[in-house]
This record gives sequence, C-alpha cells and structure tokens, in this order.
Amino acid sequence: MIWFIQDNKEMEDFVAKILKVILFVLVGAALLLGGFSGGFVVGHMFPLNSSLPAILPGIPTVSPETQSSTPQDLQTLFKPFWDAWQIIHTDYVDQPVDNTKLMEGAITGMVQSLGDPHSEYMDPQVYKDATDELSGSFEGIGAYVDTSGTWLTITKPIPGSPAEKAGLQAGDQIIAVNGVDMTGINPEQVRLKVIGPAGTTVHLTVHRPGQSASLQFDIVRAQVNVPSVSGKMLDNGLAYVQISDFGENTGNELKTTLTTLMAQNPKGLILDLRDNGGGYLNTAVQVVSQFVDHGPVVFEQSADGKKQEYDVIPGGLATKIPMVALVNGNTASASEITLGALRDNGRAKLVGTLSYGKGSVQVRVPLSNNEGAVAITIAHWLTPNGTLIDKKGFWPDVYVPITTADINAGRDPQLDAASQTLLDVINNQPIPTSMPTPTPTPVP
Repeated sequence: MIWFIQDNKEMEDFVAKILKVILFVLVGAALLLGGFSGGFVVGHMFPLNSSLPAILPGIPTVSPETQSSTPQDLQTLFKPFWDAWQIIHTDYVDQPVDNTKLMEGAITGMVQSLGDPHSEYMDPQVYKDATDELSGSFEGIGAYVDTSGTWLTITKPIPGSPAEKAGLQAGDQIIAVNGVDMTGINPEQVRLKVIGPAGTTVHLTVHRPGQSASLQFDIVRAQVNVPSVSGKMLDNGLAYVQISDFGENTGNELKTTLTTLMAQNPKGLILDLRDNGGGYLNTAVQVVSQFVDHGPVVFEQSADGKKQEYDVIPGGLATKIPMVALVNGNTASASEITLGALRDNGRAKLVGTLSYGKGSVQVRVPLSNNEGAVAITIAHWLTPNGTLIDKKGFWPDVYVPITTADINAGRDPQLDAASQTLLDVINNQPIPTSMPTPTPTPVP
C-alpha cells in the first residue's frame, strides 16, 4: 500500500459526508414541494433536509456501530462502489488522491447514468453562476461571452458595465489573464478566472481581429445588474417587448415595461422570446398572466400520471391587444410554456423557426457542505390543451430563418416578418406562411 486515509475515524467521517450527499440525491426529489421549468438556464433552490440519515455501507474501515445502522440491502448495493473506492486509495499510482474530486465524479456519473440531458451535477462554481444568472445580478466585468471556441471571446459588453467602459468589443479574444497565457486553456476555465468579487481588478490581454498588436485592459470588477426585459415602440405603431430569461425579477420588469408601452396605445405587440433558454416556472406563469386573462397556463405531470394545474393570475395589462411571438431554436422550457399558453388560447401567432423542445421540469437540490447541487428531472409539462412538446418544439405559424449574413449586415428578417404578420392580423388579412423545403431523401 502506497497511501491510505490516515485512520478509521477520517474514513468514517468522509463516508458519512459522501453518502449523505448520495442519499439526498436519490430521495431529495420525492421530499420537495413545487418545481421549476428550465432550459439552458434553470434553478429553484431548496434547503437540504438535515434530518436525513446517512447511508453508510459496510466496509472494513467503517465502525460496526455505523454498519449496523445501514439497511442490509443498501450494504449489498454499495459494496462494489466501496470496493472501487478502496482500490483507488490503495493501488492508484499517484497518491494522495483528491477525495472531493472522487465524490464529485461519483455524483456526476450517477446522474449521467439516468440518460437525461437535463439532469446534471453542478459543482459549486457552476451552481453559483447559474443562480446568479437568474437573480439578474452578478459580480464581474459585465460581458456576454462565447466559450465554444479556442479562446474566451466577448460577444457583447453589457451596457454600462466595466467591460463596456474599459472599451472591450464584440469579437475580442482573451489571450491572457493577469499576465498568464491562456493558450490551450479551456475557455470555460478562462471565464472563471475573469469573474471575481466586486472592487477587485483583473488585467486582460486581448487579441482584437484586424489588429496586429494585442491590447491591454485593467478592469475593476463590479456588481452588474442585467434586466431581463426591455421594450420600445416601433415606427409602425407596434410595441416590441424582449424577454431574455425568466428570472427572479422578470415579472416585475415586464409589468413596468408594459405599463410604459400600453400608455402609448400601440396597435399590437411583438413578444420576442428568441434565445431565451427559460428559467422559473412561477415566472412563466407571471409572464403569461400579462397576456392571457383566464384559464390554465401549464400542467405539470409527474411520473405517476398526476397533473398539477398552474392558472393565470388575474389583472394582466395586455390581455386584449393583438400579438405575435418571435421564436427560434434557442427558445426553450419556460419560454415554451409561454408559447404554449399563448398559442392554445389563440393569443399570438408564432414567427421564426422551430423552438428547442424542452418539456420537462427540474428541481435544483443543494448538496451538503456547499458541494454544489443536483438538477433532477421530476416531471413533464403539458400545454393548456394537453400537448407534450418535449423533444418536439413549436413550429411557427410563419417560418422565417435568419442567416449569418443577415446578422453581419444588421438585418432582422424575423422581426420584419413579425411586424408584417401582426399588421395583417390587425387588418384581418390572410397570413402568408413560408415553411422550410424538405431535404430530399438520397436514392441508393
């Protein structure tokens, strides 16, 4: 044996920690009330039930007293896990191993084995970031970024943020942080190095396409507040409202925006839900309630077939005005709950492209010792007419794609089509539809 945990007490303490976490993952969803709907952004938080017992399987390093408190069937079930745990600690070449990483890896693998893309283990940093995102406030430089390429790339500085004030621009690539070269570093890890507490300074070295010399920025991080709702009047007398996510403050922000716009007597209203990955279920109910005056918003169907109905909150500000909704492939979850309620109640025509198709409900369960959270699928949701859209999405009434060339040229054919569709609705004109051309099947 090269290395092992120092004594039985240390092993027993860690066993208690990891298996308390595992137990809560296994049974937590059954003990929680309520839920939320989420797509790319999800997250109700629930307190950990500290009265839950720990599962402690019988392995030689655990005391007999602890073993006797464990149900026999679970001792048998977890025996291979602890065999593997002990083999790693006794035989793995590079000792000591990181017990926390082993624990996180075990939870990750357990959740992944469900085969559900929306159930996941969120490590402490990911959990914090996701929670901050839906709160509408976070600490950092204040910029939207792309982590899918070779470099962490700025896609848009948030208006009024430290990033905008410092002069960062869309397309800037962060090649060094605090003088440390980021070549070959995963962009998500680079992002974690850029964010930090308000009042602290981060030094960024940036490559700006079209410039040969790198640029240097010293940026003081700050508390950044990002509104999820914006609105304006268009030149054609239509109101335009964009919702970027369904966060904690979205309901109040939407009410404020609608109060301002409706006072200007718009002929109709365009609701833009493009690239909105979702958020809280109760926020979706608040949003729909501004546009629909009665009836169900959504049904939540659990594994046993039981349905919970979520109804409209009376008193909406825009329940009679003609509407269309903009949708694309990143419109997901709580956004699709909104689309379903608008469509089934005959409140809006949909314009754009096929939505994402996420019709499941998750809860986020915080784990012990601030070890992040598990997001777990607990139900599916149905539209007011009983339609399940999971893995299907919503086809728009008017199909309008948008190309990279459109974006680069500052064109928005989807918004143009939404305006024309809404004017046709107002004027009782037929709505021209344009569906995608089917891809021909190759002939053998």
